Amino acid sequence: MSEESTASADERGNLDAAEQRRAVRNRYARIATASGANADCGTDSGSCCDDDTAESGSQKLGYEDADLNAVEEGADLGLGCGNPTAIASLDDGETVLDLGSGAGFDCFLAAREVGESGRVIGVDMTPEMVDKARENVVKNDATNVEFRLGEIEHLPVSDETIDVVISNCVINLSPNKAQVFRDAYRALRPGGRLAVSDVVMTAPVPDEIRADPESVAACVSGASTVDALREMLVDAGFHDVGITPKEESEEFIREWDESIDLDEFIVSAAITGRKPERDEIE
Repeated sequence: MSEESTASADERGNLDAAEQRRAVRNRYARIATASGANADCGTDSGSCCDDDTAESGSQKLGYEDADLNAVEEGADLGLGCGNPTAIASLDDGETVLDLGSGAGFDCFLAAREVGESGRVIGVDMTPEMVDKARENVVKNDATNVEFRLGEIEHLPVSDETIDVVISNCVINLSPNKAQVFRDAYRALRPGGRLAVSDVVMTAPVPDEIRADPESVAACVSGASTVDALREMLVDAGFHDVGITPKEESEEFIREWDESIDLDEFIVSAAITGRKPERDEIE
């Protein structure tokens, strides 16, 4: 845990939005510029990755050998908590938007699914990550993938231009998750869908963790409950909302921090929803 925890915390022990964004950006800038996969692991609260190789860590998250072999080295940083492309049911020709795209691993997997007639856009708020992802575009010869610098609360895409929104253990990092879902809804075409892997809170997070910048940035203390997430999604306009906790994720979540049993209060989940067709709204 960080020793500078509570200076920017509110009366409930939560970090203010500016401190939270700064902690997240600093953490992922370090990861992007470090050499080697999972270079940030081994630090306190080193979640979203573990001490194994990126390959074995990614297999624990739900990726197949074929996924790992399909993408050139440098894109898979082992930073997620699931495999959103496995729940997105992507089709040829679709346009996919990845929130918090990192070095681009899920984007390159999605590009294989949507084909040359499809398109994949990754958005990340960390300039160093966007630079790394753009380098990986060249490595992977991914002509239908692009990366944009931006915040997931205010996505740099036009209204109703996206078929599928995916994300991997990133929305929990946002200080305004409701706005993330509202803007994802805005970006989706009618009939479009959301397919997200993220952590959810199953029990109250200890105060000392909730107020710790490193814990927030490491996908630990920013999680919301299933009920809170469901309410956010419904309020944003999504239909057919599904939030399915994955109990098997306890195994890798337990490895995120050696000093505390994180699986006692967070678990990975598959989060899905659908933007209704126009005739369903009218």
